[in-house]
Amino acid sequence: MNMMMECFPQKLSGILGNMTGKRIAVIGDIILDRYIRGSVERISPEAPIPIVQAQETFVRLGGAANVMQNVIALGGAAFAFGIVGDDDAGHEVISQLCRNKIECSGVITAVTRETTVKTRILSGSQQLLRIDKENTSPINDDQKELLIVRLTRLLADNQIDAVVLEDYAKGVLDQEISQAIVDAANHYGVFSLLDPNPRNHMRVEKLTVLKPNCRELWALGGVLPSNNRADLVRAASTIMQDWEIENLVLTLAQDGILLFSRTGDPAGSALPAVAREVYDVSGAGDTVIAVIAMALAAHAEIREAVLLGNLAAGIAVGKLGTSTVSSLEIQQELAKNNLS
Repeated sequence: MNMMMECFPQKLSGILGNMTGKRIAVIGDIILDRYIRGSVERISPEAPIPIVQAQETFVRLGGAANVMQNVIALGGAAFAFGIVGDDDAGHEVISQLCRNKIECSGVITAVTRETTVKTRILSGSQQLLRIDKENTSPINDDQKELLIVRLTRLLADNQIDAVVLEDYAKGVLDQEISQAIVDAANHYGVFSLLDPNPRNHMRVEKLTVLKPNCRELWALGGVLPSNNRADLVRAASTIMQDWEIENLVLTLAQDGILLFSRTGDPAGSALPAVAREVYDVSGAGDTVIAVIAMALAAHAEIREAVLLGNLAAGIAVGKLGTSTVSSLEIQQELAKNNLS
């Protein structure tokens, strides 16, 4: 069934309005995205590679921090939990978090760890090369405990409406810390959402929402990839049952989203992608999970939250890099699709 037909336009607009001030804690791998943009006019005489004449360098928050920025853009309050190094990139991350009005007292600065930095070389809008500098080793037990204690304290004080676990497999999240946070969120009646990573094999039970893409779904289910819809449904259903998950939101890139819910159709509810020219898919998944978390905190039903997340993803892929999407942009997309 098409979820667009199930949702009343007035309610969708009301949900967007109710997002204002919702408090979302985001824990995961905080990344600094650095961009070097220039022009290419010739090939290097040293090797068959283009020479980029650098014209502009800029940085943006990435990874889990992109979810935080989307929360702010949607009118919410974002609380950051993660780890950075005591280096120039780490100091830049903290500065960017403060500049974007993200509460960063939950971010640990570790002397023995370097900040994850992704440097992208661009010619116009074309990405030519990416250079990653990272430490993917697990954080230590003391750091885990500190993150859990700081986040649980906010939950106990009723300061958080939803918790997003954003896994980029850079060492912050493992099964132990993830399960402890989800258990704490459930104890205090707070939504918990996980954006998993196929390189980090962990099982987190009793989530409100698990949001994998197809590659992540196959990895989580431990099964071989397939293009068969029945195999997708079977893998999603197995994970939901084994992990005791309330909802599984499967993102299908150009094919939209498939929602599995304990209270919905066992075969899933399909939501096709909004037709749009794709400029850059970076960070679109971050936008989806931020919108779903904010919508649930604003008392949306899961199908309504997913619809809004899908519309936001369509906006995000039309932008360069890990860009944010605002409530106003989603409202305009609702109007464009005759949903407002």
